[in-house]
Amino acid sequence: MASARTPVLLDCDPGHDDAVAILLALAAPSIDLLGITTTFGNCSVEDATRNALRVLALAGRGDIQVAVGAAAPLAGEAALGNYVHGVSGLDGPELPEPLSTPVDQSALQFQVDLLESAHSPVTIVATGPMTNIGLLLTQRPDLISKVDEVIFMGGSTSRGNHTPTAEFNTHSDPEALDVVLTSGVPVRMVGLNLTHQALATPEVVQRMSAMEHRVGQVCAEWMGFFGDSYQRLWEFDAPPVHDPCTVAALIEPALIEWREAFVAVELEGRWTRGTTVVDLYQRYPEMDPNAFVAMTLDATAYWDLVLQSLDTLGGAA
Repeated sequence: MASARTPVLLDCDPGHDDAVAILLALAAPSIDLLGITTTFGNCSVEDATRNALRVLALAGRGDIQVAVGAAAPLAGEAALGNYVHGVSGLDGPELPEPLSTPVDQSALQFQVDLLESAHSPVTIVATGPMTNIGLLLTQRPDLISKVDEVIFMGGSTSRGNHTPTAEFNTHSDPEALDVVLTSGVPVRMVGLNLTHQALATPEVVQRMSAMEHRVGQVCAEWMGFFGDSYQRLWEFDAPPVHDPCTVAALIEPALIEWREAFVAVELEGRWTRGTTVVDLYQRYPEMDPNAFVAMTLDATAYWDLVLQSLDTLGGAA
């Protein structure tokens, strides 16, 4: 008997690496992608929504519903990542026009309706700021039992990228992340310490370019733009492709080794706002672990999964 597919709601801010995460989720036979909600982050929420729709069009999947989410964090003003991802948030190759339009309801209402009607608990994959998820858990805490887990790309056990100590997504809305971490919902954190092992090396990009379809070739061009940004901003020789690690963890659990720990996010620090505090060595013994933290990645197997999935998806599109 075939195993049940994992029902997934993807909350994202495409973004080059978010775009690859969408494609990976679409390609996976083990994932039932129930819908996509968008948020500010790598770009404005309006651009993120258009980008999500264009990525779906690239895959020929206009059937996936998209709901427009948060335009700003729970507190303060939105900081955008266009300095990495370009003016549109997904600069680089030309993409097809959307095959559909966003649903006529907010991301919050879309999430509520989806969870209320779900036959089994839903996995929420978050690859941008956590605002939509924070709003959901704040306004409808009665639905926590309908969430199987939240697996998010954000934070780090070490240094940051948006600031010296804080990763971009966690810095963008630390109050929302704090809601998630203190809600009691099961959480898995995929931070920079893990995703910096997922480098799109020239060999990886060449394998994308060699695919005989537009999906692979577009992904290769995305990696070119993304790689140039990482070289300019952080002196990386190859860009870390962060967001697909969350989806890969659902498809092939053995790709990542995890460590249970207490995780908090700094809300007030002058220099450290948005920094994740990951207590790997129980320096705070009074604080019970509240998350599983991604530690090591089998990078070879990760890229084999991603590339094979893209090739399969592109051949069918």
